[in-house]
Amino acid sequence: MMDAAERTLLDETVRAALAGTDTDADAVLGDVGWLEMLDVEPDDAVGIVFGALGAHNGTASALDDVVVSALGLKPRADLAVLLPQFGRWDVPGRIDGAAADAFGLMTARVVGARDVVVVCTNGSGVRARTVPASCAQVRAVGGIDPHGGIHAARFERVAGVDVTLDPSRWETAVAFGRRAVAHQIAGASRTMLTLARDHALERIQFGRPIASFQAVRHRLADALVAIEALDATLRAARDEPNVLTAALAKATAGRTVQTVATHCQQVLAGVGFTTDHPFHRFLKRTMLLEGLFGSADAVALDVGRQLLAERRVPTLIEL
Repeated sequence: MMDAAERTLLDETVRAALAGTDTDADAVLGDVGWLEMLDVEPDDAVGIVFGALGAHNGTASALDDVVVSALGLKPRADLAVLLPQFGRWDVPGRIDGAAADAFGLMTARVVGARDVVVVCTNGSGVRARTVPASCAQVRAVGGIDPHGGIHAARFERVAGVDVTLDPSRWETAVAFGRRAVAHQIAGASRTMLTLARDHALERIQFGRPIASFQAVRHRLADALVAIEALDATLRAARDEPNVLTAALAKATAGRTVQTVATHCQQVLAGVGFTTDHPFHRFLKRTMLLEGLFGSADAVALDVGRQLLAERRVPTLIEL
């Protein structure tokens, strides 16, 4: 396990490598040994890499590797995975007889992938079916963030090589995916706060920077408190990795970025609503990420239903 100094050094290395990369970051991650990091130190690798991607608004297909690895399979650069539909986290495919049908989302990796892992249920179990990428009916998703690399993919009556999974494997894959996305949202939130803070220091009103106004300082402070709370939740999810802590991290990330975006856009005022300022790119990316593996509200409601059904509150972390 990495110590604090090693983690800091790796974080600085990844962020420096991704600096200035606002489109395809896969080549950069390959150069810094992303797959090796994921294999040796998955918890730290996910936090560091996805936090850096969020901070630099990088577009990468590293999420495929996270999910494939959590399923117990070997990730590789030409292997993509079918993710659940926007706002959902259930198994995206179903096997009927020997053929499988599935619909979900994919990262930009689908464009050049050789194979795709499609997780399916046959009513009695869960299987990971590897099928040729050419079987997919793919269309790029525009929407709020057309540069996010997300595609909608449909598979109809496809055959392939199956691996039977323990049902908990899919839950683990969703948990790792949620943690990865939450780290990316956290990284983007910090950059949004930095952009707002810099603007507040530079914008002069009534002969002084608006950063000196109490109302502006309160908004920036509230955004910082929300981000620090998210970081604490993510650390807890790393120290006690399980389905529940990952769900809470994802729900917290969604609500955090709503708070951060609201306050930072108010501080940025009119310029925050224009495409001349970089703020809009981070806002759009977080709106896209919020829907992957379930929105904040949907995840929170699901956790609440589980707690009511079990009639007990678990101990999340040992203090």
